[in-house]
Amino acid sequence: MKKFITLSMFFLTCSLFAQEEASKLSITGSVDAYYQTYLTAPDNDGATFGTAFAGKSGFALGMGNIIATYEGEKVGGVLDLVTGPRGAGATFNTDIVDGIVNQAYVYWMVSENTTLTFGRWNTFLGYEVIAPAANFNYSCSYLFSSGPFSHMGLKADFALSDDVSLMLAVTNPWDTNDISMTGEYAFGAQLGAYGQYLNLYYDSGNNGGLGFEIDYTGGFDLSDSFYLGVNAAYNDNDGAGFYGAALYPQVATSDSFSIGLRGEYFALHGDGDDLPSVFATTLTGSYTVENLIIKPEVRLDALTNQDDGMFYGNFVDSDGAPTDSLAAFTLAAIITF
Repeated sequence: MKKFITLSMFFLTCSLFAQEEASKLSITGSVDAYYQTYLTAPDNDGATFGTAFAGKSGFALGMGNIIATYEGEKVGGVLDLVTGPRGAGATFNTDIVDGIVNQAYVYWMVSENTTLTFGRWNTFLGYEVIAPAANFNYSCSYLFSSGPFSHMGLKADFALSDDVSLMLAVTNPWDTNDISMTGEYAFGAQLGAYGQYLNLYYDSGNNGGLGFEIDYTGGFDLSDSFYLGVNAAYNDNDGAGFYGAALYPQVATSDSFSIGLRGEYFALHGDGDDLPSVFATTLTGSYTVENLIIKPEVRLDALTNQDDGMFYGNFVDSDGAPTDSLAAFTLAAIITF
């Protein structure tokens, strides 16, 4: 009987320990797909905006991702696996079938105000992110598409007060997600204050690096139903680069529907005059049914200082000839869990 009681207590202890460990582990994720047709160009002539993701016509898959998060008292880790064209584009992996590591990192809360993170995490630059469920617009901006998507390295987050934070990072160079083959490293910093963020990034610019970028990301609640997001950035790599700004006004008309506009100006700078630039306007609706988000979207990009229809994308007219504008309609569906 004593052996039976001892064995029962052992299994009970193991069961309680397993339940406690399971409670520290959470699984989340999303799946998205879309339909897209070009309003000013044939769908079969290779027309594209040239920004990241959602570049197909007809019915297309965005991505599916599963995020496993372990949260201990002072330590934890995240494994974010993605598949599909959006996941492949975000990780520069051309294989859209196999699982792809989007994020994989461990963290240690050294103190109440200091956290160290080691591994690969999505970028701190820009207003938009890789996962479509976290963006208001389904298509992406030129600013987001031109910067890094992820970083591989070590970062330290400091909570300076309830409303002020500081992050410092040393990583592999721009979008070198796995290893650095050149012995070079990049440095990043973020100062956050009252929901506004000033971001800095630097690598040598060699071997396809990004160089220097300064980025402001923030937003303001102008009323209970009206929000204005803001993003502006300047990049320089040995005298050439890009700059631009985007505004994101969004209005909630009900608990389930919002409508928002992204107006963006993006330009290249460097040697020569009249370098190409683009003004992009994207109008997006967002309707939520439980965990499903439905996003109808109309986008119009207009080039300036550019005559042949080639910038980052491929702007053609109804006859397939180069032109200075491109418009499309997109209907996306995103489920989160």
